[in-house]
Amino acid sequence: MYQPSTGHFKKQETVGQAFSHSCLGRLVIMAAIMLAIVALAIMSKPSEKEMETETIDNIMQCIQANDSIRGDKIDDTVNNLTNAFTKADTAKVNIELRKAYFLHNRIEVYNHIGLRTAYVVNNIHPEGVRVGFGIFGLVFPTVTYEDLLLNVDPIQREYKDGVIQVEEVPAQDLGSNPNITEFHYEDDPDQ
Repeated sequence: MYQPSTGHFKKQETVGQAFSHSCLGRLVIMAAIMLAIVALAIMSKPSEKEMETETIDNIMQCIQANDSIRGDKIDDTVNNLTNAFTKADTAKVNIELRKAYFLHNRIEVYNHIGLRTAYVVNNIHPEGVRVGFGIFGLVFPTVTYEDLLLNVDPIQREYKDGVIQVEEVPAQDLGSNPNITEFHYEDDPDQ
C-alpha cells in the first residue's frame, strides 16, 4: 500500500548538527577534547623543584605513618591518597630515620610529555623505584615503606672469618668398618 511522504519524518538539521551527529563528527569532537586535556596537562605539570620538594614531603609522611606500626599495601595506598593533599609534620618524623633517608637515598625526577615522575634510587633499587608522579599541578605519591633504604648493617660481623666455617672432626675412635669384599652381595645376600 502506497503512503505518500508528507515530510513529517524529515529532520531539518543544520550542517553543524548533522556533523555532530555523524560518526566522523563525534570522532573529531572526541579528538579535540583529548587534545585540550593533553594541552592542559602539558601546561600545568609541576616544576622539577616542586616535584622534588613534594616527593620528599610525601616520603616523610610515609616514614611518619610507618614509624611504630607497620601497615600493609592497602594502608600505604590510603596514606598515599591522603598525603597528596596534606603536608608532613616534621616534628613527628624520627630524626634518625630522616637522617638515614637523606644518607642512603636520592631522588631523580624525570620529565615526560604531560607529567613528571619521581624515582628513589638506593642500594636496594639501583635502577630506581617510582615514588610519585605529577600531573595537573598536583604530585601524587606512590611510595611504600619497602622502597626506602633506612637501615644499613654489615653482612658479616668479622671480615677475617669466612662465610663457610669449617669444623674439625674430633680425634676419637668412631668404630670400625665391616669386613666387606668386592662383589660381596653376589655370594651371600646377608653380607
